[in-house]
Parts: sequence; structure tokens; C-alpha cells
Amino acid sequence: MKNLKVIAFTHKHVELKDLGNLVICNEELESRLIHLKHSFDIPEIFYIGTCNRVEFVFYGPHELTPGFIKDFMHSLNFCVPAERLECFLGQVTTYEGLDALNHLFRMSCSLESLVVGEKEILAQVRKAYERCRKSGFTGDFLRLMMERLVKTAKEVYTHTRISRNPVSVVSLAYRKLREIKLHENPRILIIGAGETNQNIAKYLLKHKFSNFVVFNRTLENAQALGTELNAQTYPLSELGNYNGGFDILITCTGAPEAIIDQDTYQSLLNGETDKKVIVDLAVPNDIHPIILDNYPVHYIEVGGLQAIASKNLQERYDELVHAEQIIADNIRDFLPALKQRRVELAMRQVPEKVKEIRALALNEVFANEIGTLDANSREVLEKVIDYMEKKYIKVPMVMAKDILVKTNHTDLN
Repeated sequence: MKNLKVIAFTHKHVELKDLGNLVICNEELESRLIHLKHSFDIPEIFYIGTCNRVEFVFYGPHELTPGFIKDFMHSLNFCVPAERLECFLGQVTTYEGLDALNHLFRMSCSLESLVVGEKEILAQVRKAYERCRKSGFTGDFLRLMMERLVKTAKEVYTHTRISRNPVSVVSLAYRKLREIKLHENPRILIIGAGETNQNIAKYLLKHKFSNFVVFNRTLENAQALGTELNAQTYPLSELGNYNGGFDILITCTGAPEAIIDQDTYQSLLNGETDKKVIVDLAVPNDIHPIILDNYPVHYIEVGGLQAIASKNLQERYDELVHAEQIIADNIRDFLPALKQRRVELAMRQVPEKVKEIRALALNEVFANEIGTLDANSREVLEKVIDYMEKKYIKVPMVMAKDILVKTNHTDLN
């Protein structure tokens, strides 16, 4: 167990915008890991790279000294200046043995994610491992560890509420939007092309919405989002002249005050009087309060969503104790299973050795004596030897497992 090692760069110590410098592109992954394995004689290794973390998980007797980590990282030939790489080395986190196992289980259960309870990390870890397994970089130890890791994460997600309720404003906004009875393929007017509206647009596109118009202060950014949505695009200055009508208005800009007053809203309605849906994700709000007083609207605004998100996040944190107990139980159960596997591997040679001894005895040591036996005596001898062979193979296996069980029982007490 002590040979399990992790070298990690995560959102806890590295700026997210900087983590990209340590991500290995798919085209170069195999060649770089082959170089690592050969350079440092690493038996098993796999690499995890996400927007929140870059981690190298490996099995070997190496000591994670500052010198080893420096050589390890330099050997990967990242395209960053030497002084920048030195800075990264000051932001590394390392784990060994049980600490490494606990870290990997916690990470895959999303206890160490930027947003606790986001289940995507498990899929990312499995995909990263599977790629390295297929390339021949992993072996028996990491296979056993991954099997237990997946089992642990599934138990956490099944038996706790750590991932039940959404904690992002965008996902909550979309959920609220879906609760409203909408027209078939509603006309969606998007004001602002920043990250928030980009994210909610992905939800809409994924669920087959297709009728979009995008306005943004910078037309180039509107066009970038418009291309993704197959939407018409306009500069924000043209908002007052738009006469296409809408069913859903989604807005999120960085304006210091409301950008949609009564006159603008009346113009956007283009004479329509039915109840509209407004999703206002801006801080401060983009929609002037007078609109809510004078027009029929379903209003979804960021303040209320943030309150729900905070409540959901607190509920997730309340589940940490339960999740950590599941992890502790699985680590406790994994250690005897790992010992048993080691015994199985060590005892693989017993049958072969016994068969070798039998062949030597029959064909060389007692060959002359056996040659003088009649057919009946030879048959009896063969039966005796067969019986002894089976016992000599079985007895050591059973004894080894009994010793292992007793050892594990003693360790647990």
C-alpha cells in the first residue's frame, strides 16, 4: 500500500487559469507517460487532467522528495518557462500510501471538487484510467484500486444526498424554466453573451431548443454564441429596434443598472400581450422593477436562485460526514482484499512447482524402479501421486488464506 503515490496540482493551490499549462493533450499523452515510466522505472501510472486538477497517480517505491518531483515534472517537457514551472513546484500537493488512497476516494466522490457533489469527476477519473489501462500503463494494483474507488463513489452518490440538488445558478435557472409550461419551440431572446448565458444556452441547446436571437454589447461575442446556437445576432444598441417578439427573455450583462426599462420592454413585446418568461441572471438585475408591476411575467431572478444554491450547497456539506464514513469503510475493507490478492499472486507458482517435482520423481529420480512395476501397481501409484499432488497444491493455499484472515482480524481489533 505504501507504494501508491499521487502528485497533484489542484484548484486549492493553483489558479484555474494556470492549470491549463499542465494539461497534457491527448496526442502527446502516451509518449509522455512512456517516457516517465522508462525514466523513473515506474511499474504502473495513470494521469488525470480536468479543468480543476492535474494529477499523476502511480505505484512504485519512489520517495516523493522535492528533488524527485522536480525531475519528474521537468521530464514531462511542459511548454512553460523554467521560472513558471518552479512556481508550480511550490504549489504541488503529494500523497503516499493510505493518504493517497483516501485522497483518490475523496476526489472521486467529489468531496474535493470545486463544487462539492458534482458527479462528473467520477466519469473523468474512470475515463482517464481506462485510457491508460488500454495503453498498458497500469497493472494489477491500480486495477484493484479503481474497482474499489468506483464502488465507493457509487455508494456515496447512492446513499447520501451529496449530489441530489443543483448548486449552480445556471442549472437552477434551467430547472425553474422547465417547470413553466412553454410554447413548442419558444422564441428565446438572449441578452449578453458572457459565460453565464453561454452555460444556460448549452442546457437549452442540449434539450432541443432551437429558436434563438442573441444581443451583446460586442457584436463579435454575440456572433460567437450565435454560431453555436445557429441564431441571429445583433449589437446591444439595436435592442430597441428589434420587432421579432419573444416568449423567453434571458438576460445577464455587466451593466451597473437595469438595461431593460418599460419603454424597451414595451418595444420588445411588439404588441403581444400574453404572459412572458424572464430569466434575469444579472447582478444588479437587468430588468427594471416597474416591468414586474405592469406586465404579466414569470420572473426568475438571480437573487432567489443564489439563495436556493446556498441552501443546497450547505445540505451537501452536511452530507460530508456520511460520505467520509463510507470512504473509511471501503478503505478498511480494501486492505484485506489487497493482501489476499498478493497471496494469490505469490501462490500462483505452487501448482507449477508441485507438477515439476512430480515429473522429476516419475521420469528421473525413480524412473528405474517405476519401470519394474506391473500395470496394476503403476495405476495405484499414479492414483496416490495424483491425490498427493492435489493436496500439496490445496493445503498451502488454504493455510495462507487462514493466516491472512487471522492477521486481518487481529489488525482490525
